[in-house]
Amino acid sequence: MSGKIVRIAELEIDPAQIDTYRALLAEEINASVENEPGVLMLHAVSEKERPEQLRILEVYADQEAYETHLRTPHFLKYKKCTADMVKSLRLIDADPVMMRAK
Repeated sequence: MSGKIVRIAELEIDPAQIDTYRALLAEEINASVENEPGVLMLHAVSEKERPEQLRILEVYADQEAYETHLRTPHFLKYKKCTADMVKSLRLIDADPVMMRAK
């Protein structure tokens, strides 16, 4: 996994806007994974009892892929359209220990 960028985003979303936020997030994730070769994985989940609490696991091929992602039109649209919906955001840099999917 050397060179890959792994981040966990912890977000709290305004509960009154959760459905709109989820639609914008889904649009952004789909565009990123489909159109950006350096975006290896974006997985978003919410807590069952507190759906306004979301976690996004992000994996990028390298630092350049991550920086490119931040400049894409679909990411910039997501940030602009959700700015008033996000009550808190914490980005955690992570080291992959074991990551596998089927």
